[in-house]
Amino acid sequence: MRSPVRRTAVRSTRGQSGIAVGRGVAALLTAAGLLTTGISGAAAAGETPPAAVDPASGAHTETPALVAGLDEEVPATGSAADAARGHLKAKKGRYRIADPAGDLKVVDTQARGRHETVRLRQTYRGVSVLGGEYVVRMEKQNGRRAVTGTSGKYFTELKLDTVTPGVSEKTAVERAVGAVASQLGGGTLRRPADGEARLSGSAQGLTILPQGSGVLTRHITVTGVNPSDGSPVRQEVYVDARSGFPVLRYSGIKTFGGEGTAAGTTDGGAVAVDDQPAAADQLVVKGTGTRYNGEKTEVNLYRDIQGVHQMIDYSKRAADSPYSGPMLATYDARGREAAAASGRWPTGVKTFRSATPELGEEFTDSGAIDAHWAAGKVYDYYKDHFDRDSIDGKDGFVQSLVGVVSNGQPYNNAFWDGSKMVYGQGGGDYRTFSADTDVVGHEMTHGVIEHTANLVYVGQSGAMNEALADYFGNAIDLEADQGSMDDPDAGLLGEDLCVTRGPRECALRDLNDGATTSKDFIGVTYRGDNGGVHLNSTIFSGALWDMRQDLGAGLADQIVYRALSAYMTPLDGFTEGRAAVVAAAQELGATKDQLRTVKRSFDAHGIVPGWEKALGVDTDTILNKVNIAGTGVGAGGGKYAVSNSDEDGSEPYSVWLGNTSGQGRPQLMSENNGDYNVYADTDGTTVAWVDFSANGVLIKTRPVKGGIVKTLGGAGGNVSALAVDGDYVVYTVTDPTTGLQHVGYIQISTGKRALVDGGRTPWSTALPSVRDGKIAYAKLWPEADGYKLGVEVLDPATGKTTLMPIDKNTTRGVGQTAITDDGVHWIEDADGADKGQAAVRRAGLDGSGPVTITPESGDGSLFAYSLTASDDAVTVTTLPPATSWANDTLPKLFQVAADGKGGAQRVSCNRGDQVFAAADEGLRVVWLDGTTGSTNLVKRDRPAGSC
Repeated sequence: MRSPVRRTAVRSTRGQSGIAVGRGVAALLTAAGLLTTGISGAAAAGETPPAAVDPASGAHTETPALVAGLDEEVPATGSAADAARGHLKAKKGRYRIADPAGDLKVVDTQARGRHETVRLRQTYRGVSVLGGEYVVRMEKQNGRRAVTGTSGKYFTELKLDTVTPGVSEKTAVERAVGAVASQLGGGTLRRPADGEARLSGSAQGLTILPQGSGVLTRHITVTGVNPSDGSPVRQEVYVDARSGFPVLRYSGIKTFGGEGTAAGTTDGGAVAVDDQPAAADQLVVKGTGTRYNGEKTEVNLYRDIQGVHQMIDYSKRAADSPYSGPMLATYDARGREAAAASGRWPTGVKTFRSATPELGEEFTDSGAIDAHWAAGKVYDYYKDHFDRDSIDGKDGFVQSLVGVVSNGQPYNNAFWDGSKMVYGQGGGDYRTFSADTDVVGHEMTHGVIEHTANLVYVGQSGAMNEALADYFGNAIDLEADQGSMDDPDAGLLGEDLCVTRGPRECALRDLNDGATTSKDFIGVTYRGDNGGVHLNSTIFSGALWDMRQDLGAGLADQIVYRALSAYMTPLDGFTEGRAAVVAAAQELGATKDQLRTVKRSFDAHGIVPGWEKALGVDTDTILNKVNIAGTGVGAGGGKYAVSNSDEDGSEPYSVWLGNTSGQGRPQLMSENNGDYNVYADTDGTTVAWVDFSANGVLIKTRPVKGGIVKTLGGAGGNVSALAVDGDYVVYTVTDPTTGLQHVGYIQISTGKRALVDGGRTPWSTALPSVRDGKIAYAKLWPEADGYKLGVEVLDPATGKTTLMPIDKNTTRGVGQTAITDDGVHWIEDADGADKGQAAVRRAGLDGSGPVTITPESGDGSLFAYSLTASDDAVTVTTLPPATSWANDTLPKLFQVAADGKGGAQRVSCNRGDQVFAAADEGLRVVWLDGTTGSTNLVKRDRPAGSC
């Protein structure tokens, strides 16, 4: 019989966060406070019931989510904003907004015909509230103005100190950068890319997260380059202002094809255009060119004073105002790095230009013709159908950068960065990503969304953002190319991007795929695809597209645009989106049959209140709705240790200990000190964790059987992983001055502490494990002929180190280590010619008897990303590379016997994220699972086999 075992829990899977995304970003903020918009409700006591009221949209607000069917008169003179806030004040009993004039700041006012729409952003004691936004809709005609409805989220339970944040901007920036660095480091230590740029952070001010009574944070934007692949980075990080722990983190880029990869600080400006027009006849010159599909077309150009024809379109300007107004410009960014083109302008970039108005093959192959032509079509669509003046509604410039690369390689994607569209050069079977009009329409619509509902790009709100961009992108594509909704390929997106593959093989998404929430929703953390913004978008876009097929393009487009521009607000999820579309249809005079069609479309895709409860799993749930972000789980000796918060997620995290069997109640182990207690681990005898406070990052322990909490000392930087066994605690810390990671250890009994690499620069160590007084870790170090990679074992009692049998010169990456009774296990990526697989290997602690548990290529190979091991089995987290998102591209768990015999089996067939796996005794594994749309601590005692 084997003795109780220690193993090393997975601490990071591409920076996985341990909280799954349910309805909008609110589910990130609190897994328990999922927004639940009803279909009916009652008005507040003492109020005359309006025609329709949906109740408050969550546990932290009494303000109704949607009020429709009003006809309540307000002053016809004065501004629309004053009238809107005056209405909210006069109806305080209905809206529960104490001080509309002081707490609601005007975001935007739009007037279209008789309709006026005022967007108001919530502040609390002068600090913005993330996602707190309320919309007032009015009609003004014949000298009369009346409120017709309201919608949004105003959080009424906020009660917090906003004056005395305990953490400085400097500390918040350091911890935000450290958090992103550890996320990007993920599961593998690799050699740095040539000319690698360090990450940097910029403070955006204070922001309140609307969890319970509110959490005051410092909003930090972290930008730079991903060291693993050279792709650009832009992360929005919210650091708790009292303790300094990053409580919310997500990518700030809106892409067409997959995970957000943009960087830089959006300044909203434009690169200067050479030689501004001096004469009206220079403004619009008709050029000709050929689109990718072979179609000859006209494009509008501008002839500068040197006679050069630039890809600038001034044709949208009024005849009596030729020198002011909208401008559509297309810039040559071929060979420029996406990181340099995101949120900023690459140095010296210029518009595409030609000596003659006849644009040759180069303009076709570069994607310039399609980008420029399609941008004009998108502008015309929004102007002709909705009287919208450009992306921002104020005739702001429309700017496109075409042909960027990533780390010198093709960039098969496109994105909106807050001020412009950026299209990848493409490679392999992909053309430049401006080659399909629906891609151009999609990216420009992201800009429209940003300037209307501004749906937060995470979880369901992010999936709705993607869905609306897909819907309008496809609608514009069909109109521009005179396509038909009856075409079976009408719902395909990106179908024209490929050189050889047909539309259905090429398309990245299909709005006619029939996906429904009850069957196909994929619960993911915001590590992956920003919480499923692409994975789950067709749930909502499919409903909208069905509606368009049944109602016709004209009415459906008007309904969807009205819902977006006048009803939706930043944190809306699927059911709020449904309510907005239904209400917009009613406002626009849809008949009873048409309303039934609208509702039937959503019903068919499972978008009904409570749909999340229908999602099934094959695991045993130990803890429901674990309200944590990115702090992992540890296990050993029949016990688990995990961080958790209160039901609404507003309390700082505490460490809880329980039985991996699921029996009994968990026990609180950390102090209730207002700090964030995270990265917990246990060996069944001791619990260890990290305490984030304004004064530093501390390592703490406590015996499983109870006793005092022992502070072992400060870590000296951001800690991103921790493990405990016997008398030793090991952890990974990020040096705030260099950005490098180092493995540290502390001996609990003596307090002896050190960094295994001495903290040397540019050495780096990471991914540690500990067992029986030995420490294993991945190691990167410089020699005269370049950087070397390896796995090393340290005996801290003697100081002896032993390198494992790895080719230090050719190995491309080293992953998580785990020590068991027969040696040390690790992940090794040695073959650059495979499809991204990595081997799982084992050797004795002295380096003897190396064994390959799973091969890097061929039969039995895995996309090994991280691992955890008991004496009986190795559990591997896999993460396949992907150009688009699907269930099988998410982190999944496989288990293989310690000797590798019998091959790997799936641990669980759950559809969602499977992250932070921690091996206990025997074959039992616990992990954080996102399948149900919230994060649950689950376990299995043996593998499920095949799925």
